[in-house]
Amino acid sequence: MNGFYKPVTPQPKTAQQTPPFYNDILAFKKLDTEQPPAPNDILLVGSSSFTRWKDVNDYFPGYPIINRGFGGSVLTDVIRYAYDVILPYKPKQVLVYCGENDLASGDSITAAEVVQRFKTLFGIIRQNLPNTVISFVSIKPSPSRARIQSKVIAANKQIQGWIKTQPRAQFINIYDAMLDANRQMREELYVQDRLHMKPEGYAIWKKIITPYLIK
Repeated sequence: MNGFYKPVTPQPKTAQQTPPFYNDILAFKKLDTEQPPAPNDILLVGSSSFTRWKDVNDYFPGYPIINRGFGGSVLTDVIRYAYDVILPYKPKQVLVYCGENDLASGDSITAAEVVQRFKTLFGIIRQNLPNTVISFVSIKPSPSRARIQSKVIAANKQIQGWIKTQPRAQFINIYDAMLDANRQMREELYVQDRLHMKPEGYAIWKKIITPYLIK
């Protein structure tokens, strides 16, 4: 098997041995056993903005979508579990929403580091699924994370520029549409924590993402 990580093998683990999100991954595996997804679907993977999009299939009728976002994850977590939550599905398209938690995790995490992490994930997907379209959904503006917006903007810009050099790759910019006419963050799009979105936020995502989806 190629790559740096191996699939999770369900087995008893102590709290000290259990890596982050291990139980989420086992839950996905159980669900796949009970309801095996068909190959060639569209896969969502990343952090809580996808995890909380429980009714995503209602937003995109006619598109077969598998949602494997796990809340709180950073790009290194998605890399760790790529052989569990991406490659087995053999998707025709992968939408990635991740990187926001990385930037919020500490001042030492730079936009350049997030870009490099995404490139690592991209490389794993591309090496194993050469024909899959890889779509990066831009990191969104979050009022509770106003202090990191300069890093968010920088990471989005760098990833967008790099994706332009890659075949079968897309950058989906949802950032600008979530700002008002004065380029201020729209508080009304978010729930009380000022981080996660209300349906009004997801409605914006639907409008922007739909033209990028592969039939």
